[in-house]
Amino acid sequence: PRVKVLVIHYTADDFAGSLSTLTDQNVSSHYLIPDTPPTSGGKPVIWQLVPESELAWHAGVSFWRGATRINDTSIGIELEKKGFTRQGRVKQFYPFNAPQISVLEKLAKVSIARYQIQPQNVVAHADIAPQRKVDPGPLFPWQQLAQQGVGAWPDANRVAFYLNGRGPYQPVDKRGLLDLLSRYGYHVTSEMSSEQQKRVIQAFQIHFRPKEYSGLPDAQTESIAQALLEKYGQG
Repeated sequence: PRVKVLVIHYTADDFAGSLSTLTDQNVSSHYLIPDTPPTSGGKPVIWQLVPESELAWHAGVSFWRGATRINDTSIGIELEKKGFTRQGRVKQFYPFNAPQISVLEKLAKVSIARYQIQPQNVVAHADIAPQRKVDPGPLFPWQQLAQQGVGAWPDANRVAFYLNGRGPYQPVDKRGLLDLLSRYGYHVTSEMSSEQQKRVIQAFQIHFRPKEYSGLPDAQTESIAQALLEKYGQG
């Protein structure tokens, strides 16, 4: 009954390094899925590191839909993945392998069904800790998984309705957009600096509009947030 949230991460390391990190005294997760899962008896193999009945330290300082201490209410799934490299100020992310995503989909569906986890509570590490994290990054296939019943996704026709003919990158009021993101579930406070506000917007864009995640408040981002609130309600 403690489980309400499913958090997706990447490890930013190879498998040996990931396993070592996730089994030391400082950080852990419930599952680790290799970049290319090996097979045994024709079935893919993943690693369960912590029983689902126990807490794992995967979320860190976190917030989602009014709750802090997301470790207390979540299952954490780590994906072996390099993460990103920098080219100047640009982050170069690495794509996910189809077999890894296929295994993740199956595992996530089991957890979602077991605990009746709501779509809006299947989240990225970046969603619950946008000031510290970007994983699993803009190449993670959230839309594909949502179509298979894993996670939330806005209806395109409702996004178009709220966009109402505006250009997608037309600037909008940042305060109004942050209010929408706060109502959906993100941690937003009046004391945040401009850079902190930008990271919240970026985290939302990486999840729901990964082709452009500048962190700037624009009409399409606002419309996506409105469509999500309409579909899934406030946090």
